[in-house]
Amino acid sequence: MKILSIQSSVAYGHVGNSAAVFPLQRLGHEVWPVLTVHFSNHTGYGAWRGPLLAPEDVREVIAGIEDRGVLGEADAVLSGYQGDPAVGAIILDTVARVKELNPDAVYCCDPVMGDVGRGMFVRPGIPEFMRDTVVPKADILTPNHFELDFLAGRSTSTLAEVLDAVDVVRERGPRDVLVTSVLHGEVPEGRLDMVAVSDEGAWAVETPLLPITPNGCGDVTAALYLAHLRSTGSAEVALGRVAGSVFAILEKTIEAGTREIQLVAAQDAIADPPATFEVRRLR
Repeated sequence: MKILSIQSSVAYGHVGNSAAVFPLQRLGHEVWPVLTVHFSNHTGYGAWRGPLLAPEDVREVIAGIEDRGVLGEADAVLSGYQGDPAVGAIILDTVARVKELNPDAVYCCDPVMGDVGRGMFVRPGIPEFMRDTVVPKADILTPNHFELDFLAGRSTSTLAEVLDAVDVVRERGPRDVLVTSVLHGEVPEGRLDMVAVSDEGAWAVETPLLPITPNGCGDVTAALYLAHLRSTGSAEVALGRVAGSVFAILEKTIEAGTREIQLVAAQDAIADPPATFEVRRLR
């Protein structure tokens, strides 16, 4: 599979394309990374250096790929954090052009906006832009529980309510939805769910809630889910593989005692996802 990944990049650590490209390559996929920023490190440190690329520079890079006559070879477009509606518009223009050239191509969007305990951490207007303009164009969507609630316009505290919220979002466009960090009344303390919904049904995986929340895990999760969903055609299989790989990455990160996710150390679990957790069918 050939994936056009339009995301941020950091020199040190793993977020955005710096989190997505290596796992996808380790799975054997060709990745064309288009950078929206190139920072020294992720912004969670509170200080960073490097350029925020102008929207027109992003557009020029994509235009250069099309100049080579290969844009239509892309099987998927992947995007994550969108800090500027102008960049978001370029991503959507690119999705439309790729699909014009290759009608079988898909758009996987990780609608990065906020999280439980932190609230929204993007600029004002971005959440509404994501909800009203970007999400309807996505084929695959990977929100966390907090982002799902915003996109569906409701608060969910039971698994049934989570599934109802996913259905609301799916009615707007994306057929495949993966919800991460799902906490609901039926999950035991110290555990959390990850839920996948497609036209074929709905599934969940329960995993331990580990004592770390490193940056970049959502970026890895979105990339891996896109890869496994498209290569297997099964949301159930993709969910199990993603859960096994991401948990292994987190375990390696805890062992290393670092705030940066350990993608290289966990690469074997990325290339050959362990069947660590049972996938249960919800409907």
